[in-house]
Amino acid sequence: MASITKRKRSDGTIAYRADIRIKRKGVIVHQESRTFDRHALAKAWGAKRELELQEIEVYGEQKSVLIKDLISQYIERFVDNYGRSKQADIKRLTNYDIANIDAYKLKVSHLMNHCIERNKVAQPQTVQNDVIWLRVIMRTMRDVDGHDYSMDVFDDATIALKREKLIAKSNRRERRPTSLELWRLSRYFAKREGTIPMLRIMWFAIYSTRRANEACRLLWSDNNDQKATGMVRDLKHPKKKKGNNKRFKYTQSAWKIVQKQPKVDERIFPYNSKTICSYFADAC
Repeated sequence: MASITKRKRSDGTIAYRADIRIKRKGVIVHQESRTFDRHALAKAWGAKRELELQEIEVYGEQKSVLIKDLISQYIERFVDNYGRSKQADIKRLTNYDIANIDAYKLKVSHLMNHCIERNKVAQPQTVQNDVIWLRVIMRTMRDVDGHDYSMDVFDDATIALKREKLIAKSNRRERRPTSLELWRLSRYFAKREGTIPMLRIMWFAIYSTRRANEACRLLWSDNNDQKATGMVRDLKHPKKKKGNNKRFKYTQSAWKIVQKQPKVDERIFPYNSKTICSYFADAC
């Protein structure tokens, strides 16, 4: 047991110092102390600390790794496997308080408090991405580096987070633009033709169902003129993206738009997809 010593401070107040000494064959192998204002606190700390030291002696030194370090290691090794938006989501996690938590001590309360704070500025659908990425990062780095912290905390937290509506699945998009809206957008782009042919790109996206970043990756060399087919490289996929190349058949209208594009680059639409999305959002 820790020895408790009562002593008087220089300012006249009373303090209690808990001293722990561990001996092996008459030799002190460990020694530490801590001072408290109350006897009960000193006694409780001594008992708790002695138990911790016994566990270390039996099971070895307690392991520790901060979540922010796991995130940094994950970014260094795996982040290039994901698209730009997911890379940003992962890197942003290091800015939150939860990044400073020890992975071996992560509790449901930590995840709950993180999501409560995030819900003040983001929708539950967005907050759910934080939980998903934290789980992915911790599981991957546990397997890669041989950590043995528990992942059960995520299962327990998810139940509570869903119950309190702090996280949620993304809403399905069911609305399509009306004919009038498409006509108005067409008129808008027709009057503002610049270096990026937005009118042509908008209708190509509609007829081909290709995302802007997919359309901007299409290559002339991948087209088959006889079969009117093309290829989307690194097609978006929940698990596999790099090397996920898929051949597709152009619709007749989409093929006609492609044929109107000048061959000035290896890409059919040699434009920045982020700029295209920005222009379209502004037009809407």
